[in-house]
Amino acid sequence: MKSAMTFKVAGLGVVLSALLGGALLHGQNQPAPPAATGPTTPTGPMAPTSALEDGLRAYYDVVYGRAGDETLRVDIFRPEPAEKVALKPLPAVLFVHGGGWVGGNKNNLRSMAKALAKQGYVTFCPSYRLVTRPQNQWPAPLDDVQRCVRWVRANAATYGLDPKRVGALGASAGGHLVALLGTRDTRNNSAPELAGYSSRVRCVVDLFGPTDLTSLYPNKPLNVPNLILTLMGKTPAEAPQLFRDASPIKQINARTVPFLIFHGEDDPIVPLEQSQRFHAALQGAGIESTLVTFPGEGHGFAKKANQERFAAQSVAFFNRHLRDAK
Repeated sequence: MKSAMTFKVAGLGVVLSALLGGALLHGQNQPAPPAATGPTTPTGPMAPTSALEDGLRAYYDVVYGRAGDETLRVDIFRPEPAEKVALKPLPAVLFVHGGGWVGGNKNNLRSMAKALAKQGYVTFCPSYRLVTRPQNQWPAPLDDVQRCVRWVRANAATYGLDPKRVGALGASAGGHLVALLGTRDTRNNSAPELAGYSSRVRCVVDLFGPTDLTSLYPNKPLNVPNLILTLMGKTPAEAPQLFRDASPIKQINARTVPFLIFHGEDDPIVPLEQSQRFHAALQGAGIESTLVTFPGEGHGFAKKANQERFAAQSVAFFNRHLRDAK
């Protein structure tokens, strides 16, 4: 599948291990962003500026919202020239970075986003509030990525995309967030200009994201319990409903979208059983789900064959549910 192979990122295993695993382990040392409250609508002109890069039209640091004095931005990539790509709006995919909810940035999955854009997609790499102080604890990261999906749909005409064909890919903490984009509806619907747009995507590729925070907390894979306490601000015993609210496995219902899940069998950070149980729960509810496990891989995919399999299956999955869908 030649077109799918171009989605492969050189050194993907190193990238994922360093940027996702490294941030998960050490992200608590990241500098704190400005104080924030709930997301609001930006004011003033929103016309994006762009540049032509490697056959793509690239828009950097486009504002999709504000939370207090913190600005939420997204990078956008689409094929260029647009008139030679398609006569109809293109499908879209969000790429949500990981980093233990406390680190990472929207640049981490840029190479993958640009590669998929070359296959005829409009791709988005959003920032979201990192939980480096109490003001940004749960549900702030969820509110931000849900807002981004709704903003994408509200601005579909600007970027030439079909608002009905929007998917998401995320890794590690980003996998957790995109899993929620596929299992639940908008939590905070207070923005009137976005009230008519859904935050639920059409399909999800989840790379080793935690799916049941209640079962992760008492266990000790590295420092994951501390990260979860940082994210949630409380323990499961203190706030059981809050933990259910943040766990994709607890949100599965008849409206849950199709999932493609990848996980290394030797992952020391997010145990494989998180994806195994999530996959079983999806199938038990009659939801399409495919789980791909990689023997000998950890929190990322270092082996070339696994990188190629991830690339080919991800592109085929998006093509089936987005590009070729009506």
